[in-house]
Amino acid sequence: MDDRLPAELWIKAHIKRCIVDGIPATVVHRGEKNSGMLILKLNQLDQGVKVLSQTRDMEGAIAWMPALGGELVAEADADAYIERAVKRDPDVWVVEIEDRDGNHPFEGKLL
Repeated sequence: MDDRLPAELWIKAHIKRCIVDGIPATVVHRGEKNSGMLILKLNQLDQGVKVLSQTRDMEGAIAWMPALGGELVAEADADAYIERAVKRDPDVWVVEIEDRDGNHPFEGKLL
């Protein structure tokens, strides 16, 4: 039996955590409420944007796969990548977080 929280509940809890920490966070695209995966758009303001896609590691734990070579890119490039990802999988969630250092409250290691 899978004991994971529904995606919507899990994401909303992390958004509230951002709000408590004073970090602007917004759901940009609502995915499938129970099992949708997540793309994080980490807006580091004048430095650029990083995009991370939720995945699972070999043990089944949450992990993050950097998109676009893991580099900071222009916001338009990040948005174009995210738009293509949503077209491929409309069930995916997209959350944008504004943090100059690229921090986010979602658990999981960076692959």
